[in-house]
Amino acid sequence: MAIDFTLSAEQRKFQLTCRAFAQAELRGVGAAIRDLRTPAERFQATRPMYAALVRAGFLRRLIPQPFGGEGAGLIDMAILTEEFYAVDANVSLTLLATLLGLMPVFLAGTPAQQQTLLAPFLSTHGTPLASLANSEPGGSANYAAPLPAAGVRTTARMDGDEWVINGRKKWMNGAGWDGLGADLLCVVCRSDANAPPAQAISVIAVPKPAQGFELLHLIDTLGNRAHPAPEFALNNVRVPYDNVLGEVGAGRSIVDASFTGTAALVGIMGVALMRAAFDFALAFARTECRGGARPIIEHQAVGYALADAKTTLEAARYLGWKACHAMDVQAPGAQEVALHSKIFGSEAAVRVITNLMSVVGIDSYDHELPLGGLLQDALVLPLFDGGNMGVRRRQLHELLMRGDYQALDAAGTT
Repeated sequence: MAIDFTLSAEQRKFQLTCRAFAQAELRGVGAAIRDLRTPAERFQATRPMYAALVRAGFLRRLIPQPFGGEGAGLIDMAILTEEFYAVDANVSLTLLATLLGLMPVFLAGTPAQQQTLLAPFLSTHGTPLASLANSEPGGSANYAAPLPAAGVRTTARMDGDEWVINGRKKWMNGAGWDGLGADLLCVVCRSDANAPPAQAISVIAVPKPAQGFELLHLIDTLGNRAHPAPEFALNNVRVPYDNVLGEVGAGRSIVDASFTGTAALVGIMGVALMRAAFDFALAFARTECRGGARPIIEHQAVGYALADAKTTLEAARYLGWKACHAMDVQAPGAQEVALHSKIFGSEAAVRVITNLMSVVGIDSYDHELPLGGLLQDALVLPLFDGGNMGVRRRQLHELLMRGDYQALDAAGTT
């Protein structure tokens, strides 16, 4: 990407393709789930839309080319994320959560594992789901903490030539469409209770069907109302020894790298929600007089609020693009910029949408208008994919404390 952030002709074509698909297939998600009472019903109602995006090749487009997909890098993923998420945050999150679920396979899988495990996701048929099963009841911000801290509570022990996995996981979409498990779970386990964190944790692939998978319940979440957030148990789940991804005990680096790879995309999710909110608030301000003599956009306070929102939206987008580009080319400051993108974009989305609700006024509190729902979807962005307070700022703090830290690496001007 050039320094002026101009998309290539191919990227611009992909952007328009994603935009058209979102308008044609994802626009109807809200109406399809509005009157459904349970998380399971709402999730099932999105399956035709998810099937449509798989059929259209968008899942393949997220899988990098070296693994048989058509993905050309994180910039393309950012383009797709913004166009899809600006229209619907539910099916989009289901797709992107599957991408996160596949990250350990991309990063640490052997060629044989990659060929076997990725095959269902390279197809343009069906509705395959993958999940990085990391979070646990009670929180996982300190998942790698050494004893006597609990850290990861899910355990994996060897029995003959098999791993036996026991524990509970929460929040990630690991239950699948039928409650019997996702097509692929990459389960984060403590494989050695006595080892230090760098050697204690492993990531083990658990393909469906997994005997011993038990769905406990689906959380009725505040936002992303049609994206499932289950709590489930793994009760003596057995998989072959060769299902471990990477080296035994090397799971911490795999998990951290997986979340770093998607951090910038969370910032872009924030961009998408801000964009949808801004578009609505701008149209509202241009047409509504709210009892006055002229449209409210002619009032200085409204104009300033809209301008501030647009400034933040643009800044978050280009920070996200920079982070994605830095990750693609493996620039020295890539991790730092990805963390900045996640923190800034996610927290800005909550702030900007709240401010735009003030522009619209009390009617924004009505679900007939989109702003309340957009805010509900935005609230999770600072909390998931590594919470900003418990994980992301700590990661930045650790970078700043390193003796070899160079502040200008993030700008590429060391």
